[in-house]
Amino acid sequence: MKLEAEKKFAAGLSITSNTLIIITKIIAGMVSGSISIISEAIHSLSDFLASVLTFFAVTRSAEPADKEHPFGHGKYEDMSGFIEGGLIIFAGLYIIYEAFSKLVSGYTMEAESMLGIYVMAFAVIANFLVSRYLFYVAKKSDSVSLRADAEHLQTDIFSSLGVLIGLILIKITGLAILDPIIAIVVALIILKTGFSISKETMNNLLDGSLPAGDIEEIENILRRNTVIKGYKNIKGRKSGQYKEIELTLLFNPDMKILCCHNVCDQIENDIKNKLGNVSINIHSEPM
Repeated sequence: MKLEAEKKFAAGLSITSNTLIIITKIIAGMVSGSISIISEAIHSLSDFLASVLTFFAVTRSAEPADKEHPFGHGKYEDMSGFIEGGLIIFAGLYIIYEAFSKLVSGYTMEAESMLGIYVMAFAVIANFLVSRYLFYVAKKSDSVSLRADAEHLQTDIFSSLGVLIGLILIKITGLAILDPIIAIVVALIILKTGFSISKETMNNLLDGSLPAGDIEEIENILRRNTVIKGYKNIKGRKSGQYKEIELTLLFNPDMKILCCHNVCDQIENDIKNKLGNVSINIHSEPM
């Protein structure tokens, strides 16, 4: 399967699995009367919206550069990832709100919880399998939006697992207060993930520099080349799955243009082999 087709398939799989999980959680919540399961259904709805955003982003980002977007459409993935980070944060805050409401109101389980236990177990297993696949495709394609969607599904694993543990403990001990306490702990993990995704994608949207490790790899490649006399003005940014790099190489003033061009091609290939999806603009100057 070609990489772009695999990205679209992964995004479509996420939409399908989230739709099924939302339906089962809503049914289980209504039948069992469990408020925590209804809250989880709302959380999964944010996952569904994130999956739709991801499908849109990977479809748009795959389009070639055009007159209106001469640098391509990679920023669609960063935009999608930033919105998904916001949805994760919203879901975490909502769970905390619901948990505190339960603590204040003296929440008690009013219905049989076995159906909820089965549904939460199914949600944990399904989201684990789908998120692993999304992480796999995201790593292979360096897709920001697919990774954000995988992170989003992973937060749903934690929250569903928290609700599952809570339901099991309530079933065993009859202590309904365990449900909101576990939910708060899970929500804090969710918030950490959401802020991390939002920070990274915001950096990309604002054309923040590439990680220091990438810049160091570029400098190592340049230092190993004995033909160039020096370098300066190394700039790099991330746009979706692509890394855009600009740099200036210094050559002996007597060196022929063709020789300079060949060296630049070699440097470009070395950087691409090391950093993956890269677009490089090299300027040559006499030493």
